[in-house]
Amino acid sequence: MSTTTAVAPLTVHDAEVLLTAARRAAETAGVTVSVTVLDAGGHLLAFRRDDRAVLISGETSTRKAYTALQLNTPTADLVDAVQPGGLFHTLPTALDRPLLFIAGGVPVHRDGRLIGAVGVGGGAPEQDHGFATAAVEALA
Repeated sequence: MSTTTAVAPLTVHDAEVLLTAARRAAETAGVTVSVTVLDAGGHLLAFRRDDRAVLISGETSTRKAYTALQLNTPTADLVDAVQPGGLFHTLPTALDRPLLFIAGGVPVHRDGRLIGAVGVGGGAPEQDHGFATAAVEALA
């Protein structure tokens, strides 16, 4: 019989820490963003769209988080994989919920296990990635 150590799931409090840290990083850079936090099952735990952010940034942040969660990899590391000849060239359209291979989605781990993901949309992809990474670092 094998034993496994339980890992605490991503809580609403954790989600608020992630959301607040990403938003603060964006505000410091003068960027208006939307931030989405998903738990390990892909359920929405927290979402915030700045009133000045473009409307599509909300869908973008959610799809970035979903992509990072499903592939357990920052979306910034996957951009080349969907180019013609890339590893995931046909994957973005093969699922019920399309994945989004643009920087800004980062998985969240606790004790080496995937517990959720954060996605940021509204800035340049590299900025969004930095904001999402800052959020994950704030939770650590």
